[in-house]
Amino acid sequence: MTDHNISDCVKTNQMLESNKKLVADMYQELFGDKNIEAINKYIADDYIQHNPSVADGKQALIDATRTWFRNSPKEKINIQHIGADKDLVFIHLKSRSGSRYISVIDIFRIKAGKIAEHWDVMQEVPDKAANKHPMF
Repeated sequence: MTDHNISDCVKTNQMLESNKKLVADMYQELFGDKNIEAINKYIADDYIQHNPSVADGKQALIDATRTWFRNSPKEKINIQHIGADKDLVFIHLKSRSGSRYISVIDIFRIKAGKIAEHWDVMQEVPDKAANKHPMF
C-alpha cells in the first residue's frame, strides 16, 4: 500500500468519524437538550425529510419540534449503535414514548458538514418477546 493510499484511508476515516460526531452531537442537542436552535447549527437549508409527518425544510422541522418538545424534559440520548458509510450516518437509539420504550433507527445524509436528508423507522418495544434481547 502506498503512502497516497494510506493518506486516503486516513482522510476517509476522519470524515466518517466527523460525520458520526455531527449526528450524535445534533441528536443530543436537539432531541436530548430540546434546543431547537440546534436546527440552524446542524441542518442544511435545503433539508429533505422522509418522515411522512414532517415536511421538507428547516422551518418544518422547527415547527414539528416545537410541538414534540412542549412540556418535554431534557434527557440523555441513549445511543445503542452508530455507523457511517460514505455520506450516510446510521444511528440506533433506545428512546421513550410516554411509559413505553421504542427502538429508533435514523439515517442521515451529510453534505458540506450539515445534515441534508433524513429517514427514520420507529418501533415500540413489546412487553413480551421470544428472546431476552429484543431490539437492542
